[in-house]
Amino acid sequence: MKIAVLPGDGIGTEIVAEAAKVLGVLRGEGLAIELEYAQLGGAAYDASGDPFPEVTEKLVHQADAVLLGAVGGYQYDTLPRAMRPEQGLLRIRKSLGLFANLRPAVVYPELANASSLKSELVAGLDIMILRELTGDIYFGQPRGIRTLDNGEQQGFDTMMYSESEIRRIAHVGFQIALKRGKKLCSVDKANVLDTSMFWREVITEVAKEYPMVEFSHMLVDNAAMQLVRAPKQFDVIVTGNIFGDILSDEASMLTGSIGMLPSASLDANNKGLFEPCHGSAPDIAGKGIANPLATILSVAMMMRYTFARGDLAQRIEGAVRSVLQQGLRTGDIYQEGMKRVGTVEMGDAVVKALG
Repeated sequence: MKIAVLPGDGIGTEIVAEAAKVLGVLRGEGLAIELEYAQLGGAAYDASGDPFPEVTEKLVHQADAVLLGAVGGYQYDTLPRAMRPEQGLLRIRKSLGLFANLRPAVVYPELANASSLKSELVAGLDIMILRELTGDIYFGQPRGIRTLDNGEQQGFDTMMYSESEIRRIAHVGFQIALKRGKKLCSVDKANVLDTSMFWREVITEVAKEYPMVEFSHMLVDNAAMQLVRAPKQFDVIVTGNIFGDILSDEASMLTGSIGMLPSASLDANNKGLFEPCHGSAPDIAGKGIANPLATILSVAMMMRYTFARGDLAQRIEGAVRSVLQQGLRTGDIYQEGMKRVGTVEMGDAVVKALG
């Protein structure tokens, strides 16, 4: 297992270090794991003037999987758009052809009271949001800022999806649904957007190939409401890039903290980039208080989806559950009566639970 490790910016270096400890345990048990480090985002820009340098691109193509911390920081906000850390993230996704973004939202029983919603609404929640990652308004052309004939400036972006893009993300969604609760909801804005009307037509055709999956459509504004009204009605949600970006962040707060949520971005062969859903959190970087569990759970997703080692994924997830049962909490999930711990202490506890 050759894994490219990209710590990135902010708390990225801290949380990736704890995830690397978990991989070290597995390697110590005889698993052939090779870690090679490189830079992405602001750290890469600082070192080479490029948020996705050629040496990093070469490494991630040679690797079997990629583990990423986080990118971004206030100090990069004034850079030209092409040089900002987030562009490095967009470029690595495009370079590797990572079109399927899996974002699970799972509420551990121990954290049900940490959610901003009533515990009875979220207890036992286990949903998967599947976000198409390489199309939509984030990548559509033309885009830019232009001056109209009357002298007024105008910003514009283009939302677009090809039939093949919709079909491939739909198939991934239905295949995931088959392994879960056999229920899939496609989210769009077909009452307004032509792109969404086309999305709905294509995904409805694909649904005919999966008669064993309960299939439905929902408009994105309603889906946003339903996620906070009755989230357990969902099993798998499949949607486009921009809607998925927003809905997955909303769903993350159902769990009590975005610091608990891993993600996977996969290509057509299940090679993936695995990262926590949260950002680089520059305001707490270097303080040793960041929650490493989302990054550790991202390693579990790596084992499950890229390396087809569901047994190892379950071990890692079980270790995380164990430390929560012990009452250990980083600040973002802390509740009165629990034991507040820092990044390293939480990572060490997971490593001990793996033993």
